[in-house]
Amino acid sequence: MTTATIDNKVKQVVSNIRNLPTPPIVFHQIQRVIGQPSSSASEVAKILAEDPAMSVKVLKLTNSAFYGLSREIESVKEAVVIVGMEAIKNLVLSASVLDMFKNKDLDADFQEKFWRHSLASGFCCRILAKQLRDRGMVDADAAFSAGLLHDVGKMVMTCFLPDEKQKIAEARSSDNQSLDHELEARVLGYSHADIGAVLAEQWKLPAKLLDAIQNHHTPHDTTVDEPIAYHVHIGDYLAKRTFYDAEDAYLVGDLDPKLADVMGLSEERIEELIEALREEYVKAETFMQMAGMK
Repeated sequence: MTTATIDNKVKQVVSNIRNLPTPPIVFHQIQRVIGQPSSSASEVAKILAEDPAMSVKVLKLTNSAFYGLSREIESVKEAVVIVGMEAIKNLVLSASVLDMFKNKDLDADFQEKFWRHSLASGFCCRILAKQLRDRGMVDADAAFSAGLLHDVGKMVMTCFLPDEKQKIAEARSSDNQSLDHELEARVLGYSHADIGAVLAEQWKLPAKLLDAIQNHHTPHDTTVDEPIAYHVHIGDYLAKRTFYDAEDAYLVGDLDPKLADVMGLSEERIEELIEALREEYVKAETFMQMAGMK
């Protein structure tokens, strides 16, 4: 099956979903303003002020251990100035996604496991963006968002595609060797990465985020200059290797050896990154609260 065929098939599947959540208007307004050369912190703060609930979330995240600022930030405008407009945009996106898929009907264990892995991947991508700058410049906040969103297609499948989810569950009952995306492709003809990419396109997310979501299992297929898909592939792997228990060990998979070489990841370096991820992950509490997990 060609890529075009997969895209068309997945687009049809996603287009048939009713009540599919979308990012709030405030995200798109901020994205549009930031794209203008004359944009200012005041304009972004003014947009945020029109959404009090989102303003509270942005302030909460800005003042959390995620940024580790030395003093408390008291206003949205100050937050925009201190952490930057691009960072605020990505915080709004991250907070929105955590809120969009809150669903009390979902299995609580699945939901907590999903968000914990997504957050761990996001944290790891942020670490990689800061520590591997000699291998290509990647914005740390965009890397976090890409890591957080990389498996969003799984959440779409669980919430809105029960028949497809059931087919996967039935296939999984007799297969404890294949990775999730391999099983999905074999059973459905497309994977959660394909669904996530179509969703990112519908949400009008930046091209680099769409590319990272689509290619986090196939990083060498990336089509953007910024190697963000590399970071997400590595972040996904390291998050699984760090936090998956013995029962799920077969789902960890392998780090692409060519990519490991390109990014200068010796086993010693990988162990250092895993330790950094463990330390960084203690900052997840604020995000888990937003996802309704605490």
